[in-house]
Amino acid sequence: MTGTGDSESLEDAVGQIVRAEADGFASAWRAQIMGLDALTVFALAAEKTSRIELGTAVVPTYPRHPHSLAMQAATVNVASGGRLALGVGRSHKIVIEDMLGISYDKPISHMRDYVSVLRGLLDGGNCAVDGEAYKVSASVGVQGARPLPILVGALMPKMVELCGELCDGTLTWMSGPKHLANNVVPVLNGAAERAGRPKPRTVVSLPVCVTDDPEQTRRLAAKLFVLYGTLPVYRACLDEEGVEGPADIALVGNEDEVRRGLEQVAEAGATDFYAAIFPGPEDRAESMARSYELLKGLGGELA
Repeated sequence: MTGTGDSESLEDAVGQIVRAEADGFASAWRAQIMGLDALTVFALAAEKTSRIELGTAVVPTYPRHPHSLAMQAATVNVASGGRLALGVGRSHKIVIEDMLGISYDKPISHMRDYVSVLRGLLDGGNCAVDGEAYKVSASVGVQGARPLPILVGALMPKMVELCGELCDGTLTWMSGPKHLANNVVPVLNGAAERAGRPKPRTVVSLPVCVTDDPEQTRRLAAKLFVLYGTLPVYRACLDEEGVEGPADIALVGNEDEVRRGLEQVAEAGATDFYAAIFPGPEDRAESMARSYELLKGLGGELA
């Protein structure tokens, strides 16, 4: 259950969230890459659930104007009774510039302006932002709208500082305990404290597989997640962690070993965790079920 929206049916995506709520998970997080639209999935899932938090991790910012995203997010938040957590992120140059043909320029000023527009529209229905990347004077009128958490995918210091200053938290991927403890959590919390904001959330995601064959599973993970070791921002996280590639920070092993890995993530300062469950080399269904059951028993979040 990766929650990427790639190669899954809409019915299955909604069903995962319904099952997650029934099984006691606190939240369901979905990435948005090249498949299903995460907010649309959440709007449909909201009709069949009543408690579980619904979080995007993340909606890419460059392809979508913040005013349009604010309208959609406000609508989904109303539909879910206030359960939406809006996670946004820049994506990567290879996607935004090379694939979509959009300039991937000035990431910090882009995100600062983007969040400022979102915050104004989602908190009060109006914004007047005269920034470097966005100049927006507009309103959003969604009946029943209420403020909602805004989080930004961030791993490097300046973007993490921005999260602490303006947002309700950050979302990480491919950031292990060492990188979290040294480069994310203290920077995030320090920036929030200086800005006089409440302590933000650090929402962490890593690949997870409960298996009795960890060595072969890590070889599989190295193939599945090889791309992330080549993208500069994730490469920097892996280098800080002192590992060769993504497979080395995946939480892999039997139930006790994966549980210990989750404890290390919590000790590093994570406030939330959602698992990108992948199957081991043995029986795929059994492997996925073991991972799910472990997380279910811990009350963990589901990706």
